[in-house]
Amino acid sequence: MNIKMWIITPFVSMQAVAEQVVAERARELANCDIVVSTSHCDISGFQDSLVELRKAQEWGAEVIVSRGGTAAYIAEHTDIPVVEIEVTALDMLRAFNKAGKDASTIGLAGFRNVIYECESLYDFLGTQLRLVTILDDCDDAGMRQAVDEGIQILVGDALAIRFANTAGISCILIESGKASIYKAIREAESVVRVRRREQARTEMLRTIIDSSTDGIVAVDEAARITLFNKAAEDIFGFGQEQAAGRPVADVIPNTRLPHVLSTGEAEIGELQIIGKRQIATKRIPIRTGDQVTGVVATFQEVSQLQKFEQSIRRKLYDKGLTARFHLDQIVGDSPALSKAKELARTYAATDSTVMITGETGTGKELFAQGIHNLSPRRAAPFVAVNCAALPESLLESELFGYEEGAFSGARKGGKIGLVELAHRGTLFLDEIGEMPLALQTRILRMIQEKEVMRLGGDRINMVNVRILVAANQDLTRLVAMNRFREDLFYRLNVLPLQLPPLRERPEDIGCLAEHFARSLAVHRRPAKRFTPEAIEALREYPWFGNVRELANVVERLVLLSPGAEIGRQEVAAVLSVPAKQARVTRPTAGDAWPLVEEYRKLGMGARKIARALAQQGYDIKYYQVAYRLDKAKNR
Repeated sequence: MNIKMWIITPFVSMQAVAEQVVAERARELANCDIVVSTSHCDISGFQDSLVELRKAQEWGAEVIVSRGGTAAYIAEHTDIPVVEIEVTALDMLRAFNKAGKDASTIGLAGFRNVIYECESLYDFLGTQLRLVTILDDCDDAGMRQAVDEGIQILVGDALAIRFANTAGISCILIESGKASIYKAIREAESVVRVRRREQARTEMLRTIIDSSTDGIVAVDEAARITLFNKAAEDIFGFGQEQAAGRPVADVIPNTRLPHVLSTGEAEIGELQIIGKRQIATKRIPIRTGDQVTGVVATFQEVSQLQKFEQSIRRKLYDKGLTARFHLDQIVGDSPALSKAKELARTYAATDSTVMITGETGTGKELFAQGIHNLSPRRAAPFVAVNCAALPESLLESELFGYEEGAFSGARKGGKIGLVELAHRGTLFLDEIGEMPLALQTRILRMIQEKEVMRLGGDRINMVNVRILVAANQDLTRLVAMNRFREDLFYRLNVLPLQLPPLRERPEDIGCLAEHFARSLAVHRRPAKRFTPEAIEALREYPWFGNVRELANVVERLVLLSPGAEIGRQEVAAVLSVPAKQARVTRPTAGDAWPLVEEYRKLGMGARKIARALAQQGYDIKYYQVAYRLDKAKNR
């Protein structure tokens, strides 16, 4: 967009020179639309310049160029920038040369901005000049006195000519040369460019401030409002025009902005009551050097903050990108559990792979989240994947993502994989023993090379993730049965963490039961207390389902027990076992392994049965039935 410039000259001859400059410099001034006019102030004073100013304003001028008293007068009557054409010493010498008389009979008359520092001409003329400073377009007292003192010729601008014509003496006009006019035009260009940049910056800041959902209020050093955005209008019930310039105490009840203004100390995270609404506010002093020259404050309704926080949490939880639990939240202080926690804290400080093993319900994911929340990666995503929850084809696309058109039904635009989502954070692979062999190969490469390729893709994406895995099976047995890659096992088993089953830490059962009972009381009914006999009965139970099973049993007891206390009889009834039953050791892979070895001698059918039994958790009774059936078949 071209710069719109209006040049107002104080006399006709200067208009001609300015038009000549514009014509001769047309190439350099191609980005300017320039109008040149004359105010004729040598005849009518400065009033005529206001007529030209109105024309410039209606035309949309961005800058005005003028000279001497005309420039000063116009600047007082408009907000449009005014650039002055400077009167140079060379312009004055040319005028003195035209006068052709002794300098002692010549007076130099003009406005202060025209004759400023003209004393320097004394050295060139070799005599004293009579300087007459004109204050406004009606001031001719100085020129009259100069004439009375013998001045025969006045050298000056348009007003000097007007006076000389009235007084009947000679006057030489100081004319501006082309160089001075061209210099002023180029300076006017720079002024417009700077002003445009400032206007764009101001508009950008105003848009940012007005589009903010926070109320923003600023005050000056007198505690009067200088900024009041649209969000502040909604909070305080004042319009921007109403609030501007008013004392802040008249607009914001119970305001502390004057206090911050006087102390210079910021107040962050404070709560303020406005009507029936609770507002979170932050007040920051504005400093210019060592002085506090104002305060800016932001205001936001607490209810909006809560909604925003809930929305963010919901989005993160939906994607599974957060770790909610910390190691300190894991209930229990038995030696076995304390040892596991201490080891987890040690592992958290490193970036190595951790393999968490333990029976179902022992809290493997809780430990994984606790390790992440203590690690240097705690501010980054935590992505949990259950390898047993998805079929092989879907698990691969979820882990590594895919490009558009990679397979039938692929989402338009493709999809980022969970491994990439975990970049700079932690990837937790739960039930890693259930991962198909083909996918284990890709996982191994991802861990070793720190790179992934999406399904259907042709480029490598580098990833920086820490790997945590969990298994409720004996992975060494799975390796022996060729169901788990040996190289992947050793790659994962860097920092092993074995979680003790609940039956091996019976001292934690009491505090766990009380914890679950209290958590249920918050949502349903008053908390119930376990008697010592009830706790003892709970400790006698084998808890094959570990903490998860205990939580379910406590919930059942809380709902079914009629009184405020839960006794031994209620526990025995719910567990459906004799109260003094001895503890039972749950069958493990080690118990069944000798039978599996024996089965291998029987042929392929037996090996298939052994594999099926491994998937069933090596249930001994089931195994023995299958063994007898197989023996009968082989007879």
